[in-house]
Amino acid sequence: MGQFFMGIDIGTNESKGVLIDGECAIVAKAVTEHETENPKPGFYEHDAEKIWWGDFCKLSKELLAKSGVAPKDVAAVGCSALSADVVPVNKNCAPLRKAILYGIDARATREIEEITEYYGPERMREIFGERELCSSDCMPKILWIKNNEPEVFEKTYKFLTASSYLTAKLTGVYVIDRYLAISSFAPCYRDDLSIDEKLTNEIYCRADQLAEGRETAEVVGRVTAEAAAQTGLLKGTPVVTGTDDSGAEAISTGVLKPGDLMIQLGSTCYIMYCSDRMVNDERIWSEDFLIPGTFCVDGGTNTAGALTKWIRNEVFMDLLALQEGGGENAFSAMADLAADVPPGSEGLIVLPYFAGERTPINDPKARGIYFGLLQSHTRKHLYRAALEGVAYSIAQHVEILKEHGLPIHNFLCVGGGAQNKAWLQIIADVCGHTVKTAEITIGSSYGDAMIAAIGAGRFSDYGELSGYIKGGSEFVPNEENHKLYQGYLSMYERLYEATKPLMHELTDLQGNVQKLEE
Repeated sequence: MGQFFMGIDIGTNESKGVLIDGECAIVAKAVTEHETENPKPGFYEHDAEKIWWGDFCKLSKELLAKSGVAPKDVAAVGCSALSADVVPVNKNCAPLRKAILYGIDARATREIEEITEYYGPERMREIFGERELCSSDCMPKILWIKNNEPEVFEKTYKFLTASSYLTAKLTGVYVIDRYLAISSFAPCYRDDLSIDEKLTNEIYCRADQLAEGRETAEVVGRVTAEAAAQTGLLKGTPVVTGTDDSGAEAISTGVLKPGDLMIQLGSTCYIMYCSDRMVNDERIWSEDFLIPGTFCVDGGTNTAGALTKWIRNEVFMDLLALQEGGGENAFSAMADLAADVPPGSEGLIVLPYFAGERTPINDPKARGIYFGLLQSHTRKHLYRAALEGVAYSIAQHVEILKEHGLPIHNFLCVGGGAQNKAWLQIIADVCGHTVKTAEITIGSSYGDAMIAAIGAGRFSDYGELSGYIKGGSEFVPNEENHKLYQGYLSMYERLYEATKPLMHELTDLQGNVQKLEE
């Protein structure tokens, strides 16, 4: 048999794996679901050992069993996972607490303020440029552990992200890739991936508690005997550094050159633009991309699929019951209903801040809103308005790109939400761009396998992948709808500004109530 490449991605609510051949054809795929813990308002966690490593082992074995591929024929393994999360581990890579998740976890608000006060305005600009820290940064989460769980902090050998944790479990090597290191651990990693020991030791943690920076597709270790026994892989199989889910999915869908834009519609929505230069704008993020010589301009919402799932579970219970009884997929039925509602949902606007919000408002205290409700509105209006709310947020990011003179050559949508044709047409109409999908949309795990193939030498660089990524569907914007949506987009933006003080007051009040209850 020929060479095969395995990719596994751990997501917020599910994990996926694929096995591909040397032509990037999928020979096996597998999916498993899991739960996300929400122990307090603004707190989101995973059990790293049970979910991250448990899912990896399960999927690896399933892929080998389904494909019939012998472990010796797996030439390399790549993994990705949730991005700016933190799990402290001991020297045996055993987690010392539940993993703190990415930007949806807003527990470190005080630590963000502490860092800002510590450095002061001038030094903040010097260290971070125009970008301010937010809930998508790892260092405030580490500082939260230091401030609130000192016994855990003292025992920590390494503070890892999910992909770093998986690679360490496979190989015993503690590494982090360029994209995650610079984007999520600023200011601790320099451009050459060395750790700035002075800045790190100054306030966050010891420099030796961070993983070593390496390139994404670099083979950094090999599967250990213990990991082989748990995953079904062959001892000695090469493993690449890996990356976060968004970076891997961008590769899988064809974000390979400046001007390519990816909208990742998963539990959250991640916006990633490949650029030929850095952009300084406090509303969004900009850093080195995982493709050498390029940069990314990106942002993220805290809810997308998580919001539609909530609506399905709380409003469309009958459709979910039919699905569980062997009937039509509930989301497909909901999409058909949404397509029947006129653009603008007949005067209904949703602010999709149901878990606070990241970019472009960077407000962990933001709250979700349904605005304009009338008795004439039905549940299908509620659903379409939620889809439009996420699309308005995407449009805000598109406008920021335009402000900086960054052209969009390819507007690509991926993730579970990309199966919803009504949603993709809404995004095309709101943003005024033709939305494209890739032929294969399984997601980040497909990109992981491609990155593993680069690491194993099957491909010389990322550009060589372009001949293997084929296009799928296209959704052309309706100009009349686009004009209509501009008015709604303006109201969407003004609605947040008008309600922001009340959102913060309500969040603070709830926090006080929570403390009293405890």
